Amino acid sequence: MIAETTLRPARSTGSDFAQLSKKIADSGLMGRRPGYYTVRISAVITLYAGGWAAFVLVGAQWWTLAVAGVLAVAFGQVALVTHDIAHRQVFRLRRPSEMSGRIAGNAGIGMGFGWWQDKHTRHHANPNHEQLDPDVVPDLLVWTQNQAGAARGLPRLIGRSQAYLFFPLLTLEGFYLHVAGVRALTNRSLKRRITEGTLLFGHFAVYLTALLLVLPPGMALAFVAVHQGLFGLYLGSIFAPNHKGMPILTGEDRPDFLRRQVLTSRNVHGGWFTDIALGGLNYQIEHHLFPSMPSPNLRKAQVVVRRHCEELGVAYLETSLAASYRQALRSLHRAGAPLRRGTALS
Repeated sequence: MIAETTLRPARSTGSDFAQLSKKIADSGLMGRRPGYYTVRISAVITLYAGGWAAFVLVGAQWWTLAVAGVLAVAFGQVALVTHDIAHRQVFRLRRPSEMSGRIAGNAGIGMGFGWWQDKHTRHHANPNHEQLDPDVVPDLLVWTQNQAGAARGLPRLIGRSQAYLFFPLLTLEGFYLHVAGVRALTNRSLKRRITEGTLLFGHFAVYLTALLLVLPPGMALAFVAVHQGLFGLYLGSIFAPNHKGMPILTGEDRPDFLRRQVLTSRNVHGGWFTDIALGGLNYQIEHHLFPSMPSPNLRKAQVVVRRHCEELGVAYLETSLAASYRQALRSLHRAGAPLRRGTALS
């Protein structure tokens, strides 16, 4: 895929999305799914609690690192449920959504819910826009050759080989989420800062206390490294196929809403296991068009959305998980080309 491209809207009235929205509404796919979420959340709570119970039962043995892997998956599944809660897929009203989101995110896995929700909302509004999407800001990685040309510090150093370093760097994602959540507490515009901070530091205190009560310090450190590393790798591997390697918009390149969401997103095909492992985010196009649609409805919505895009002549991309990673890595390799050529700004 071409990572840097200019997309111009075929129409500017937004009527294409309005027509699609009516089709989706008429199909009833925006309706709540309380039964589904009751079962899913119960299963995730069971996995989470069972992981910690296994941690206590295994105790101070190196087999506990296998439990760290199980808990990494449990933390990832909690993050996916938190994502659905934030989009009001679970609860229609804001108050219960924010309350349960903070409990799951801050208290459950140590992720700042308020910080993440603000960042994620800006991403949804302008996916893959170089200036407007916080997910393509050059922090450790550069996403375009323009960013590579202006890179300084770590992005400049890492950018040369970033395609090869991408998955190893994902092992730091869990730690980054914790640090970013804590840093956000210094922002006075963050809502419910005291609640967010109390739950966040409460999670860290309970987590570290549990580790040090059960494990000797060296083993506890190894547990943290494996648990948080695999958690970050799992979470990053869920989100990487969605937009990485898809067209990146710049400046005034802002197609209408439908094209802005469809052309910058990629679906991943697969069966029920893929749906569970990726939390429904494998239907990224449908999710971006209808963020509050319950995730179990996205598979059915795909049929409607794909047909609508075909009628409009709008490119709709669906690929395998492995192919999505290949496309993302190729895009990262192209983006770092100026750094390998030594043509970045000095």
